[in-house]
Amino acid sequence: MIKEWNLLRALACLSIVFLHSTTQMSKVIDHPQVDLYYYGRIFLCMATPAFIVLSIVILANRYPDRLPNNFWVKRVNYILIPFLFFAVVDALVTHYLNNNVVIEEKITENILTGNFVGWFILVIFQFYVLHYLVTKLKLSMKWMLPLSLMLMFGYLLIIKEGLIKLDSYSHVLRLPFLAWFGYFTVAYLIGKYYMTLSKTLLKYRWLTIVLFALSAAFLYFSYSSGLVTGTHSRRMDLFPLVISFCLAIFAWGQKIPASKMINHISNYSFGIYLLHWQFQRLLAPHLAGVFSSYFASILLLFAVSLAASMLTIKLISYLPFGPFIVGKVRKVEKKPVQSELVERTA
Repeated sequence: MIKEWNLLRALACLSIVFLHSTTQMSKVIDHPQVDLYYYGRIFLCMATPAFIVLSIVILANRYPDRLPNNFWVKRVNYILIPFLFFAVVDALVTHYLNNNVVIEEKITENILTGNFVGWFILVIFQFYVLHYLVTKLKLSMKWMLPLSLMLMFGYLLIIKEGLIKLDSYSHVLRLPFLAWFGYFTVAYLIGKYYMTLSKTLLKYRWLTIVLFALSAAFLYFSYSSGLVTGTHSRRMDLFPLVISFCLAIFAWGQKIPASKMINHISNYSFGIYLLHWQFQRLLAPHLAGVFSSYFASILLLFAVSLAASMLTIKLISYLPFGPFIVGKVRKVEKKPVQSELVERTA
């Protein structure tokens, strides 16, 4: 695995765990009334789109022309089945925390509407289908890229203006691929031409920092002016931040020495995404009183939930059916492959 990809996956994973630490801790201790804190939470919302972007980058890089014959079987076994498993786990934890919740109804809701932390998997599977169509029909990105951006921003604007109302099922609005369409086309182009692009990014790596800083400033202006409200990953103003962040990591990740810890977090990231939320829901009420400082409590919940998730994944991976629960956990490579040496396999 290319080391900058591992770095991006690890950073996205840690960001979402930290963001959710603030979410869960705020249910016990109120959010601090600090402007920069709220901006920071919105900033961290880029984690899930970045994770989705990386998934498509890898897909387009490895399979630029067609999907292999065993592609769907592997994705069902090691991605969809864990999604179904944790849809049940989430329902059980929700019932434990609230006896009024009917387990069977919650399981059905989780699976069909993605009303739990694993919802992003439903988006990724739509992109798998879209990638299949792009390669099968030889669709050109010359028209798909601008079309995808127009459709995505149009759809997000409709949601923002409340023109589509689903009341208690509003979370379903994040599932259609239209909400993420622009991310797909940009990620597809990055992945398909990554061998050439990575060299260009490395050469102009300081420019990626400038673009990232400008995107962060734009997000702060949008937040402070109230142009876009809500702490979620569907904010339109997150798009430039997500793309510039990914490009910056792809550039600077080539210069940063490989880290065994980063590789471990990257390898466990899928399971961490699915597990950390449940640990945080259970642990937050008990850890909230350990420190008087709100931020210290967040860091404690972040560290404990991350460690608990990784330990659980490690133990489950030893089981014969472990990959069907937490996905495949790859062995950490001693010498991660450099971008220039990666071979594309169909």
